[in-house]
Amino acid sequence: MPLQPAPIARTAVSTTRRMHFQFRFTAVTIEMVMGLAIKISGRVVRMVPSTLPLAFGCMVTAVVLVNAATDFPAAAEREYRSAMENWRKEPASATAAVAVARSAFLHAEFVTRDSSRADIAHRGIDAARAVIAQDPNHAAAHYWLAMDLGQLARTKSLGALPLVKEMAREFLHARDLDEHVDYAGPDRSLGLLYRDAPGWPTSIGDKGRARSHLLRAVKLHPEFPENQLCLVETYEQWGERDRFDQQLKTAELVINEARSKFTGDEWEFNWSDWNKRFAVMKAKAAAVGRATSPKGAR
Repeated sequence: MPLQPAPIARTAVSTTRRMHFQFRFTAVTIEMVMGLAIKISGRVVRMVPSTLPLAFGCMVTAVVLVNAATDFPAAAEREYRSAMENWRKEPASATAAVAVARSAFLHAEFVTRDSSRADIAHRGIDAARAVIAQDPNHAAAHYWLAMDLGQLARTKSLGALPLVKEMAREFLHARDLDEHVDYAGPDRSLGLLYRDAPGWPTSIGDKGRARSHLLRAVKLHPEFPENQLCLVETYEQWGERDRFDQQLKTAELVINEARSKFTGDEWEFNWSDWNKRFAVMKAKAAAVGRATSPKGAR
């Protein structure tokens, strides 16, 4: 990504420097017999239909794509197949295996059949676990394992809950190893996982933990618009109006500054997403008569 991540993170994304793609989890429902709804999908990929609130937002990741204006499903499949071929040629390469895990998540996002999504997710999971078997301290492998487990969970019913719990464990492990992966991706992901999953005893939802992780992501990488937007959206969702107003002002300042940092075609789709989401938050603030001019956070 344009801003250099921490050393471990830099190694983890070394094969993705050509292009980057912004992802969030959106509301795609897994209908469970117990009534549990776990929603896992790609935030930027708006063609996925949904009638449910956003869930697992802000899962940010670097993914190789050819061009911001390209056919994303086709590009995702090409990158996945290319990564698989590279791993076949270099089976001992952790970089090649992590590329498979990462591209599997993206490719699985665009397929429409659960059987295909599960197959792709399993390949990503296998690749990530192959790295972890050789290097248990590989942060990116744990991070991508969690992401691919999320794709697999989309295809399950009763089997989704154990996968969600495993996702949380892997995100925590990735965070402990390198909290800077994907601009504080583990904390951001955990924050929205805890925010949007149902609470005990159905699942692992926990507002206190959600708040802690989202605030930590902003503290670690305040320059990254996704972290700021996730926190804004969370305060709005929780109805915390004063914090929402303050965070919206801060986010506006960060977004304006970020326009000169996250530049180029590789960020075009991200900015389209960020701008739309920020506009929605501004509209919500205006609807209740709150001031949101960027004069600095209170």
